[in-house]
Amino acid sequence: MFSKGVRYMLLSTLFFALMNVCVKLVPHIPAMEVILFRSAISLVISYVALRRQQVSVWGNNRGLLIMRGLTGSTALVLFFNTLQNLPLATAATIQYLSPIFTTILGVFLVKEKVKPWQWVFFAISFAGIIVIEGLDATANSLYVWMGVGSALFSGLAYSSIRRLNTREHPLVIVFYFPLVALPIAGIYSAFNWVQPEGWDWAILLLVGLFTQLGQYYMTMSYQAEEISKVANLNYIGIIYALALGFILFDEHFELATYVGMGLVLVGVVLNVRYKNKLTKREARDREAALPKV
Repeated sequence: MFSKGVRYMLLSTLFFALMNVCVKLVPHIPAMEVILFRSAISLVISYVALRRQQVSVWGNNRGLLIMRGLTGSTALVLFFNTLQNLPLATAATIQYLSPIFTTILGVFLVKEKVKPWQWVFFAISFAGIIVIEGLDATANSLYVWMGVGSALFSGLAYSSIRRLNTREHPLVIVFYFPLVALPIAGIYSAFNWVQPEGWDWAILLLVGLFTQLGQYYMTMSYQAEEISKVANLNYIGIIYALALGFILFDEHFELATYVGMGLVLVGVVLNVRYKNKLTKREARDREAALPKV
């Protein structure tokens, strides 16, 4: 029987996968317009939640909060474009590079050290991107590297969140994403509006709802279980993506593409597990260094 934290993370991963499907179902609607609907729904839900908890929506570190919003918005624009123009599983796999960029950026932003083995893991993942870009006939190079750019900006956003985690309420951090994204998407959409028709309205609504549900259950998972025990379950999303892509979009891949996806995931998972191991070792060392009473 799965623990509560594991069940929550599996639900979170499923809802994010369904959000990706919804974005892919409306390729005729610009990514910015999809973000407009997503941001409007997220802004309202986040605002109501903050007011109920009597937390100021504006926060205390507005510069960092705005930076988180800008980098997150850029990442989302690039990611939605890759979802609409690449096979579902390919786009999802490339997005998993974000923890690697978070680690690399940590060297410059929070003075973290990267161990030699981690560079090996990074090389494995990027080798997978080269395989996908070079051997997958369904993967347009422009959108592959756009996906890499999305992962880079996601890494910047996560780095901002790490610096804010101890300074701001989590809901304030969530609130600033749609707060920044909404006016940007609104201005773009005003000049490039594509009228949604029929089921488009329901799909755009579901993009926002699935996103909120994914974030909610991810938060619940991290509260119910140690992060190191559930974080790797995020990568089950690739199984969802492969299955949903096959069922809904008739997506098929050659063996080389599966090899490329596997390399990306192996490099990322090895890096995450290695970091968790280092964190536990450092915690034990600090505990051992404390004076005995």
